[in-house]
Amino acid sequence: MKMFKMLSFDMMTADGVQKFPLTDGIIINQENSHQLWILELFIPATYRDVFQRLLQSGELFHACAVITAPDNEPAPFAVVVSTIRDIGDHISVLLQGRLKPQPKKYAEQLLKQLLAEGLQHEELLKRFEHGMKERPTLKDN
Repeated sequence: MKMFKMLSFDMMTADGVQKFPLTDGIIINQENSHQLWILELFIPATYRDVFQRLLQSGELFHACAVITAPDNEPAPFAVVVSTIRDIGDHISVLLQGRLKPQPKKYAEQLLKQLLAEGLQHEELLKRFEHGMKERPTLKDN
């Protein structure tokens, strides 16, 4: 098994991307024949309802997590909620799932999206630099 620090966690929804403010998070590659990963989110308890609904439905959902370093590519996962535990004014949410195959590199996707928005010259450069630093989840991801 290998364990990694999770720096950010975003859930893909029908309405777009929902970001969750991590107080802490880890990702464990179980390195087993099923290629399963475990993600643990330590987040404010105000997000309990979102994950409680997913736990009850057993719904598989897509998410992206930045692992280890802020400038790493966001890793795409398909996961289900396994357990939710209350810890003071926070919750610990355990997710299980698989790492999805990586699409094109993040920089290429970001540039394609910005060009599709019609950006040019200085504005294109400014938004590209900002996107590479902040790593927003992209529409095609």
